[in-house]
Amino acid sequence: MTDPFPVRTLGTTGPTVSALGLGCMGMSALYGEADRAESIATIHAALDAGVTLLDTGDFYGMGHNELLVNEALRTARATARDRAVTSVKFGALRDPDGGWSGYDGRPAAVKNFAAHSLTRLGTDHIDIYRIARLDPDVPVEETVGAVAELVQAGYVRHIGLSEVGAETLRRAAATAPISDLQIEYSLVSRGIEDRILPTLRELGIGVTAYGVLSRGLISGHFSKDRELGAGDFRAHSPRFQGGNLDHNLGLVERLREVARATGVTVAQLAIAWVLSRGDDIVPLVGARRRDRLHEALGAVHVALGTDDLAAVQRAVPAGAAAGSRYAAAQMSALDSER
Repeated sequence: MTDPFPVRTLGTTGPTVSALGLGCMGMSALYGEADRAESIATIHAALDAGVTLLDTGDFYGMGHNELLVNEALRTARATARDRAVTSVKFGALRDPDGGWSGYDGRPAAVKNFAAHSLTRLGTDHIDIYRIARLDPDVPVEETVGAVAELVQAGYVRHIGLSEVGAETLRRAAATAPISDLQIEYSLVSRGIEDRILPTLRELGIGVTAYGVLSRGLISGHFSKDRELGAGDFRAHSPRFQGGNLDHNLGLVERLREVARATGVTVAQLAIAWVLSRGDDIVPLVGARRRDRLHEALGAVHVALGTDDLAAVQRAVPAGAAAGSRYAAAQMSALDSER
């Protein structure tokens, strides 16, 4: 009999979920073509392994991802399906060409987004609901208050946030209980450590960390000669450009030496490092294939000792990456970077 998959609780008010979650975005958008059958098989494999947290967004493929998650859950084993916890982001505005046109956190819009998500997911409730980026024209109290009304009505179980800074966290938490903040956190994206993470811990709010492999950059599988299609977000990401990419892949090779000495893969080492940062942090892995999923899941069994963590720190010190995590226009939309 295999050991049960480890779990963690999101904050003081949130649900208990698997210690790793599955980020489903790449199955529908931003990383080039994905195989639908393999995507569904990957979700099934994650659920069967004990992963319960599935993260999606209503704007991933303009609803495609929610429909994909719906299909995967409908065709999963009943016991696995019943344990699933859905985390949904809303608020990003898209146009028919796939462009981005801001964020909408108005209360009426929040409830409209939720109605469509409930239908696409084929469910009567969303477990965790969060605006993808703070709407600069709407006070966070109004947006969170609207989600709180959905909680009271039974359509949402928990309120989350995404990519907001310490002051916004305080204002939101004063409005309604917040389960977790979804934010990028990895060996090469450690900006939350100064102010945001201490504030989260003071307020009893958990973390769902995305980008733990920096979009594949520090997975150990990315190479300089890899061709990225026009629909691949990384083709325009500063960390994947020219000299930045050369520098960052050099960091990966240093990390590879530590991984080899530890007896794990580079991806497992990078994920295990995020897991080691606190029991209040749940990394999201964006695997689109079963082989990558199984590699990532192995990270929960990696125990990094003091010497291992010191070796990782020497290989990839804080601030070592070249290039920002998003292009300038996207960085400007991040409340967490202010």
